[in-house]
Amino acid sequence: MLSRAALLTAAKRPAAVVLARGSASATDANRPVRADQPGKVRLGFIPEEWFTFFYPKTGVTGPYVFGAGMLTYLCSKEIYVMEHEYYNGLSLAIMVIYAVKKFGPAVAAYCDKEIDRIEGEWKQGREDNIAQLNQAIEDEKKEQWRAEGQTLLMQAKKENVALQLEAAYRERAMTAYREVKKRLDYQVERQNVDRRISQKHMVDWIVSNVVKSITPDQEKETLNKCIADLGAIAARSK
Repeated sequence: MLSRAALLTAAKRPAAVVLARGSASATDANRPVRADQPGKVRLGFIPEEWFTFFYPKTGVTGPYVFGAGMLTYLCSKEIYVMEHEYYNGLSLAIMVIYAVKKFGPAVAAYCDKEIDRIEGEWKQGREDNIAQLNQAIEDEKKEQWRAEGQTLLMQAKKENVALQLEAAYRERAMTAYREVKKRLDYQVERQNVDRRISQKHMVDWIVSNVVKSITPDQEKETLNKCIADLGAIAARSK
């Protein structure tokens, strides 16, 4: 912790503080900006950039000399007083470092295993969700295919009904044709029968009138002539 003497000394020398702040601001301005991912560190907590910053002016050992000199200055001037809390903190730091070195790999392996397990569960859940969605997509495609099949089935049923209607229409048209043909044949046959009856009655009337107009003498003369003709025919045939 900082002593009261150090605080009083700092209060009496504001110019030095301002100068130190100015130099610190200049140092911050010249300090390279690190990327999003932290770079390498030395001694467990000091960034690598703080060491490379000293290399052009002090060489490789410059950062270590600067750090050692700074600690020596702070301790010798009692700016940083090493009282009992310091040693407690040092002991605690040693215990923490020992615990990290001793149990750190096992804890890290356990944590990595748990992280892998959780990540595996999340990945498995994601894959299961993707599989369910893919199955839902396949089911939807199948339902669409079935809907298209229903459309084709409806078209086939409509065509079947149309064919049945066409068959019924043609059957009724044939029935009408047959009935009309029967009636027309009946009329033709009726006219033929009337004509035959009229011809028969006319022939009978003519024959009866002709027979009635023949006298007995003409009949006898005709019969004799027929007998003579038959005799002549018989003589020629011999």
